[in-house]
Amino acid sequence: MQEHFHFTTDKAKIQKQYAAIFFFVSAQLSHIQCYLQRRNRHLAKQEDAVIIAIHLLGKLLGFSSERAWHRFVTGNLFTDGRFLERSRYNRRCRALRFAIKWIRHELAKRGQHHAYAVVDSMPIELCHAARMYRVKRFQGIADIGFCASKKQWYYGFKFHLQVTDQGLPMGYVVTEASCHDRTAAETVMTQIPHPYNLGDKGFISSELQKKLYEAYQIAFWTPSRKNQKHRPSESWETWLKQKRKVIETVFSVLIDQYRMTDIRANTISGFEVALDGILLVYSLVTLGLVER
Repeated sequence: MQEHFHFTTDKAKIQKQYAAIFFFVSAQLSHIQCYLQRRNRHLAKQEDAVIIAIHLLGKLLGFSSERAWHRFVTGNLFTDGRFLERSRYNRRCRALRFAIKWIRHELAKRGQHHAYAVVDSMPIELCHAARMYRVKRFQGIADIGFCASKKQWYYGFKFHLQVTDQGLPMGYVVTEASCHDRTAAETVMTQIPHPYNLGDKGFISSELQKKLYEAYQIAFWTPSRKNQKHRPSESWETWLKQKRKVIETVFSVLIDQYRMTDIRANTISGFEVALDGILLVYSLVTLGLVER
């Protein structure tokens, strides 16, 4: 389907999306140009803002294959042959992952003015369950974990994310699949601290709540278990459940539209730049800076 993408896509809309992303990225890069100095930079065919904008546009359009995306770019956007060769384009993207991460982090700071934040995790499978005991991809980094919502074991990573009540991604961390939610909770919520956070039953821990409040002034609420002695009212539990739905919607969009679970990278740097690109372009759409 991606090979024939240009037959079903409005080129004018793509050009408009690219222009919006490019102008935003150019404005942000002006703040960190001194940190992007490299040898022979004057010989580069395309400037850094173009490379980042093209990378983000590919994530916006849902491309998971870098080969298919490069073929689409050279066949539809840069038809004069002046665009980078595929392997060099991929290397430039990985070299600019610091800039992509910095831009996303600065954009996520806007979420501190939103009403509250929600924390949760989702699995990122790297192979079929039948191959989990002999797979070599990310061996020594990923491992086998259990997904409680799907009630199944999988090999891969666990993606921990904090989003605001308006769906804007803030802090995130990627761990091995066996990592418990409580272990990564402090790291996620302290990257861009928000004073009010909500979680599910997997985060229940009085020690964690006490540490977050005393060390970072972060209030963290979770629903209660049935066997707990002191339980809040049902109306509070219902309110908490309704407010947490926003992160389930965000996960659904990231999987279905941005294909986050289909990242094909085989290196940590490639996986990181793809993940940050997806989160950055989703943030731009959420804030209304780019049209979906």
